[in-house]
Amino acid sequence: MSLLAKSEENARPRLRKADRRSQILQDLKLRPHIRISELADQFRVSTETVRRDVDELGRAGLLNRAHGGVSASAHGHYPDLDARSRECFAERERIGRRAAMLIEAGDTLMIDGGSTTMQFARFLAFNETPCTVVTNSLPIALTLGRSSAAEIILCPGEYLASESAVVGADAVEYLASHNVDRCFIGASGLSTTGLSESVRGFAAVKKTMLAHSKTHYALIDGGKFGKTGLSRVGELSTLTSIIVDRTPEPTLMTALTDANVEILIAPEGEHD
Repeated sequence: MSLLAKSEENARPRLRKADRRSQILQDLKLRPHIRISELADQFRVSTETVRRDVDELGRAGLLNRAHGGVSASAHGHYPDLDARSRECFAERERIGRRAAMLIEAGDTLMIDGGSTTMQFARFLAFNETPCTVVTNSLPIALTLGRSSAAEIILCPGEYLASESAVVGADAVEYLASHNVDRCFIGASGLSTTGLSESVRGFAAVKKTMLAHSKTHYALIDGGKFGKTGLSRVGELSTLTSIIVDRTPEPTLMTALTDANVEILIAPEGEHD
């Protein structure tokens, strides 16, 4: 490489952590295997920094470590909304029903996009509870639109087709201009370190909803216990309650109790 080329290379700004990790996943769509040293050179960071990046991506199930480098995971993407909605349907339905029971007439809510929050919206519409809902999700807005009692406010933003939802700076700014009584969010994982998310742009939306509501509810099926997604949403202490289909394992239960998080277990054996 010439001196001029090296100078131009060094002049380029280094990518932030989230951007590096996104670029790694993009590169793996084009190449089956990339060495750690190549990534370090590409991003102009140490190999230790890259290893931390790929370790986090690996824990999220987005890639595999192999032969001094990384390779695409056989399941190297987080399932989209349609795929998730077909999984654990009964559990999500129970959680959604239990969450809808918490809403009182006149409540103001924020609800983020997701397969479990969709079930919450479904039962909320069925109950015909008068409320105002701010959401970034088109399916949730359409579902609540079946109820004459719900006033629906849909965020602007960058449309994410795989989730039928909006994300990005416009969505976050719009959410931040509202204050509500309660927010209801889902997540890709719930561990002793807190809530995390794998869908691009969702973590920022959830953080904003948490920051602009008085009480905070996470709707989480037991399959997500102990898992971590790519992006941190918040520590356990940011939550008021979690609504789940089963009791968390002892370690997670202890962490939730220490963080003063109420645990609401959705009962079995109920039907529409």
